[in-house]
Amino acid sequence: MNLSGKLFVVALAMLLFSGCGNTAARVPELILPKGFSAEVYVENIPNARSMVMGDKGTLFVASKGEGKVYAVTGVGSDRRTVVVVARGLNMPNGVAFRDGSLYVAAVSQITRYPGIEDSLESPPEPVMVANDFPTDGHHGWRYIAFGPDGKLYVPIGAPCNVCDEPGYAVITRMNPDGSDREVVARGVRNTVGFTWHPESGDLWFTDNGRDWMGDDMPPCELNHVTGPDMHFGFPYCHGNGISDPDFGPGHDCTDYTPPAQALGAHVAPLGVKFYTGSMFPEEYHMQAFIAEHGSWNRSEKSGYRVSMVRMENGKPVAYQPFIEGWLKDDAVAGRPVDLLVLKDGSMLVSDDQAGRIWRISYTAD
Repeated sequence: MNLSGKLFVVALAMLLFSGCGNTAARVPELILPKGFSAEVYVENIPNARSMVMGDKGTLFVASKGEGKVYAVTGVGSDRRTVVVVARGLNMPNGVAFRDGSLYVAAVSQITRYPGIEDSLESPPEPVMVANDFPTDGHHGWRYIAFGPDGKLYVPIGAPCNVCDEPGYAVITRMNPDGSDREVVARGVRNTVGFTWHPESGDLWFTDNGRDWMGDDMPPCELNHVTGPDMHFGFPYCHGNGISDPDFGPGHDCTDYTPPAQALGAHVAPLGVKFYTGSMFPEEYHMQAFIAEHGSWNRSEKSGYRVSMVRMENGKPVAYQPFIEGWLKDDAVAGRPVDLLVLKDGSMLVSDDQAGRIWRISYTAD
């Protein structure tokens, strides 16, 4: 990224402990567009992953590695507190909220915590919503969210790098009580982030590309669901018509839906949100922001940033960095996971490596 016209946002260069005995995590210098700033908003949430806001202003954060779900109160004030509201779960990654209840997705089950915001110090007993999802650990952690149709959307990632297993590599949806489950998209290797366009109501999701086809292929993807029974290619085809060396023969890539936007190879895109707030300048309104968790097997690391897919008339026209700095000289100081736009228009970014949540804001001056 050209640094001209950019603002360096400098957090104190000191070592901060994660609160769970992990090695100290360096607070990096983040690079943002001019006028934007970043602050460490919440700390001591080890392995902070997906986020959701409750009806009464409680921020819920899943901790996949810790097997816990945290609740943050006082969001929007200087008196924030953090408490654990669920523990002992198998890689809880997804959290969703509806009608006063917190929904939590572990590997093979989804549970519901009714009325939880009224009893954070003594959380209610969970109600089982579904317990028949696959038990595979490989891509078994799930992102969940409620769509504009009132359905709970739940992906089932491929249990492998690349394979052809019936019942996997799909996005499903169901009623809030777990009934009437159906598949809404196929050929999805592993999505850990999706959202709906605020105007069209269409589903958009990120997908992590397969490994071991080289440093620069295949691309990770931002995909757009426009109708029923769409197939996005996995495991036969990747990106814009790249045939898989093992599963591609005998399959025509034109039979599958290509990505709306090809992303960087191995950047591991996770959370995605359209910006609907009023704080950022107009040029950022309705643009798609993506948390890129970062590569793990590329000879030169990539990702470790928040990117932006610029939209025009509902279609992607550009893919560019928005926040960088978690990766510097091949050293990693954080891995973005999820995004959440607050009521004041600022944006939260969770970081599972450092156990932090950042707040991104904008000031015209």
